[in-house]
Amino acid sequence: MTSFAQHMAFIGGGNMASAIMGGLIRQGMRPDQFTVVEPFAEAADKLLRDFGITALPAAGPALARADLVVWAVKPQIFSEAAAPVMPHTQGALHLSVAAGIRTDSISRWVGTDRVVRCMPNTPALVGQGITGLFACPSVTPTDQQLVEQVIGTTGQYLWVQQESLLDAVTALSGSGPAYVFFFLEAMTEAGVGMGLSAEQAYQLAVATFSGASGLAAASTESPAVLRQRVTSKGGTTYAALTAMEAAGIKPAFVKAMQAAEHRARELGDEFGKA
Repeated sequence: MTSFAQHMAFIGGGNMASAIMGGLIRQGMRPDQFTVVEPFAEAADKLLRDFGITALPAAGPALARADLVVWAVKPQIFSEAAAPVMPHTQGALHLSVAAGIRTDSISRWVGTDRVVRCMPNTPALVGQGITGLFACPSVTPTDQQLVEQVIGTTGQYLWVQQESLLDAVTALSGSGPAYVFFFLEAMTEAGVGMGLSAEQAYQLAVATFSGASGLAAASTESPAVLRQRVTSKGGTTYAALTAMEAAGIKPAFVKAMQAAEHRARELGDEFGKA
């Protein structure tokens, strides 16, 4: 597949890296087009089992073949992981999925300004993710197109023009699946309390979230209008929404997302100093 990079390196071979590699392999890339550094044996074994990719336990000269390096490491170990990689990859494009770590820190650690930072989310594991992207000025349109092709295998994407907006992306969609799971838990618990089995309640809750999201995506109307269409005054939905408003759920939810955005900024401050 000539439209992708001829060779890619992944620093870290966990879930998000696997989601990207899996998408690329489904679209025609071969296992021998990847060099993966993954020191944990369990994760390395999974890469071999799932994709036929033999991971390296540590960085080495093999990384020099990479046109694109994908950083899929925890933010607190990024600088440590970058030190042995930098000598081999300064001519490559670098794509980071590490939460909070800003491009000025990444550029310093990898030895190049050709850096794209992204914030994916876990539905990427099933090809239904949404990823926010930010490119440094040194990143060319061709580089951006390559990133789009790679990230596009995991779902949708969008570019932001200010790096600080990635903290908002982190709060909204990066952490967002957990909010959905939180509500699925609550809906399932409520259903069981009303006499349904846990399996029935969970099936109803998941299908409702999935269906409502599909309806919103297909509609040109705002979520407020869609909500009003299923809310008859004095009806069951009205009773539920009135109870939520009385409990202050919407402002509490907004406050929770602001806390996530604040924490994303803190991560950059904490782990970007090395």
